[in-house]
Amino acid sequence: MKQRKNKEVSSQDLCQLVTKGMIEKKGQEIAILDLRKVKNAVADYFIICSGTSDTQIDAIADSIEHEVHKAIQENPWHKEGKTNREWILIDYVDVVVHVFKKDRRKYYDLEELWGDAELTLIEESVA
Repeated sequence: MKQRKNKEVSSQDLCQLVTKGMIEKKGQEIAILDLRKVKNAVADYFIICSGTSDTQIDAIADSIEHEVHKAIQENPWHKEGKTNREWILIDYVDVVVHVFKKDRRKYYDLEELWGDAELTLIEESVA
């Protein structure tokens, strides 16, 4: 079973770092899906945000990785989507981050797909 290197940092704390990275680069419609009570969930949390261009979603993904590494010296377990820059996935094992181009987010609609999860929307003005 895969595990995060830094187990001293909770998945909630990791969510805060990810969210900070999203806000830093003006990520839009930030949503945290708490999957801890969802049967057979693949992670504790999904964190989702949108960007308006491929350049912005690339910058958001880089900002997330920077914030997490700066605070807890942790790198993602896995990441994909950096090449086509329409949906970048950053997997920190118990926290999985999805950075979408707006139209791709609507198409995949992860919030609806994981409708049993507790949903928290983050105000972009939070720093």
